[in-house]
Order: sequence, then structure tokens, then C-alpha cells
Amino acid sequence: MRLALALPLLALAIPLRAQPSPDEAALRNIINDEVETWNKGDAAGYSKHFAAVGTFTNIRGQFFIGYPEFLKQHEVIFKGIFKNTKLKQEVVSLKFVRPDIAILETVTTVSGMRQGIPGVTRDDKRRIRTRLLQGATKSGRVWQIVTYHNVDVKPGIPFNYPN
Repeated sequence: MRLALALPLLALAIPLRAQPSPDEAALRNIINDEVETWNKGDAAGYSKHFAAVGTFTNIRGQFFIGYPEFLKQHEVIFKGIFKNTKLKQEVVSLKFVRPDIAILETVTTVSGMRQGIPGVTRDDKRRIRTRLLQGATKSGRVWQIVTYHNVDVKPGIPFNYPN
């Protein structure tokens, strides 16, 4: 009898995880799409959420404007230095500036590179570790990435690896 009374009380004491809003879920799906399409080497898939006039700063500090450039750069890297690599990405911050503007920060690891990139640090397991900041805007029901800024994490900087 005591157990029958205790179980409902215990259930009340365990906090329920709130379901993400539809907008948060949509943004997290973009991150999931990025991982899935990167791991397939699919530049078109990886670029599909990038805005026509978005800005892109890559890990080497190169700056590009627009969807065609974002797509082109990913076509090049998926055929070259990042061919057959694996991306892991974990959201560490997702903030809504307004209902139609969000800032996402992820920590990423890229493994499986055959060679390094000059000026880009790799860890002791030869992975690249980055912090990726993406700004997104919503038009109607569709979220798009309007800015994408990726930077490698330097040696000695604390970093929690994605699972």
C-alpha cells in the first residue's frame, strides 16, 4: 500500500523535460541535417538550409557571401580535404533574439582527415575541434542559416566533445 502511494508522489518529484517548441525543433533538425549530410559528403544537402544571401566564414578565416559560394566551398572540401570525414555536432546554446531570429552555437569534431590544414589545430586523436556559430532567420514557417562562422579550438582551451 505504501508503495502504491509513494509512486505517484515520486512521479511528481521528477521534473519532466519540456518538449521543444516547433521552432527549436526545426533548428535542431537543421543541425541534425548538417551532421547527416556532412557524413555522406553531400554538399547540396549540407547547403540546403543556407540563405541565398548568407555569409560564411570558414575554419581558415576565408569569407564568402551567398548560397552559391557556400555550396561551392562544400563541394570542394567534400571532394578534397574533408572527403570521407565524420562530423559530430552538439548544440551548446540556442537563443531566440526575436521569434524569427535565432543564434545557435555548437561544438563540433571532425574525424577521419588524412592530412591537416595549415594553421588549423588537431587534437591528440587527429580530430578538428570547432565552435560553430550560426545565425538563423525565419520566413513564414521556414528557417534558414544567414550567417555561419566556424573557428577551431586552440590547444589548452577547455572543450567538451560531442557524444
